[in-house]
Amino acid sequence: MIVEDELRLAEIIQKQLQESGFKADVANDGYVGKRMMENSEYDLVILDINLPLMNGYELCKEIRKNNSKVPIIMLTALGTSENKLIGFEAGADDYVLKPFDFRELLARINVFLKRKNVIVPESRKLSIADFEMDLDRKTATRAGQKIDLTSKEFALMETFLLNKNKLLSREFIIEKVWDLDFETGTNIIDVYVNYLRKKIDKNFEPKIIHTKFGFGFYCSEKEL
Repeated sequence: MIVEDELRLAEIIQKQLQESGFKADVANDGYVGKRMMENSEYDLVILDINLPLMNGYELCKEIRKNNSKVPIIMLTALGTSENKLIGFEAGADDYVLKPFDFRELLARINVFLKRKNVIVPESRKLSIADFEMDLDRKTATRAGQKIDLTSKEFALMETFLLNKNKLLSREFIIEKVWDLDFETGTNIIDVYVNYLRKKIDKNFEPKIIHTKFGFGFYCSEKEL
């Protein structure tokens, strides 16, 4: 469960956790968080301190009255030693400061869940030839070399790999990657395919990104 009153941040954390294979519920104030804990069983709680109706310290104490084992990670901008001491005294297990790297938060979550013997989802990866993408860590490598991709380049390559050895039309790609209706005058796909070729194919063999003129693009270890 995520208890966070910053709606956008709560949505981002929830989405990232879901993409990492977890189910995540959100409460936007301490009172709702308390009720959700009473009505459901959670494996872990991510808890802000500055919350409406009931702050994070108070909610942490309330949770501990009935549940001494659920891991509680406080995620907050309040980073003084005093804040941390109050949090730990209230029953928190860990303390992560905002702004934070989601990879660090995910690593801490996994540590606690493994201790509880909760099944932690394995990293989701896509690959072709010696190219590999880690969908959870948002990383890419080819022949063991790190490939730096922008978010759109990553999304385009993910679409190619999810449809490996399939010919993809421009309409399909622009809808999936850019969430736009296709415009015949745009060359945005060609531009981004060119970016990918320079990063992924230029210095490697075999070439994995191909064009079938008049039809579209595809990802394969050989030409179709």
